[in-house]
Amino acid sequence: MDLNLIWQTLLIFIVGTIFLRISGRKTISQITIPQTVIMIAIGTLLIQPVTGRGLWTTFGLAGILVLSLILIEYIQFKFDKAETAVSGKAIPVIQNGVLIENNLKKLRLTVDKLEERLRQVGITSISDVQYGTIESNGQLGYTLIPEKQPATKQDIQNLIMVIQYGQLINTNTQAQDNLFTETISKNNDNIPKHLQ
Repeated sequence: MDLNLIWQTLLIFIVGTIFLRISGRKTISQITIPQTVIMIAIGTLLIQPVTGRGLWTTFGLAGILVLSLILIEYIQFKFDKAETAVSGKAIPVIQNGVLIENNLKKLRLTVDKLEERLRQVGITSISDVQYGTIESNGQLGYTLIPEKQPATKQDIQNLIMVIQYGQLINTNTQAQDNLFTETISKNNDNIPKHLQ
């Protein structure tokens, strides 16, 4: 076996790992569309030296791809419309325990597949979900109706206060801080413009 080929293969592995590390650490389910394209392109490029292209030309092209990915992610960070155009936004599929069928059709997501995702997170009924979204990375985001939400430490402390002193602490901040209202109502007033 040619030692030069072994050396090139090891170098390709090391440089490829460095490029993928620079481009960002995410699991497969969290990879955005531009990241997927870059990963496939880098994978294809990294094999080029073995098939006859120059080693340093390949590394240069892979570097350009990673830099373009970083530039696209920076543009997405700065401009909300660019993020929406490139990566998409969360799409609501359940509101107040009712399926939003038009959005399911847009996503080409069957009710059976949605129910599968709900079961995977321990939800047994669609009617238990106050808001459900399919995030831009394909994951399910959800919040349960208040009656089905697990008790928090604050809930338990409030219960103790009611039992001991007959007082209830006002905890009506949930509606204001709910992340799902952004996807339903498109109201982003509480988020700083430079972070959208």
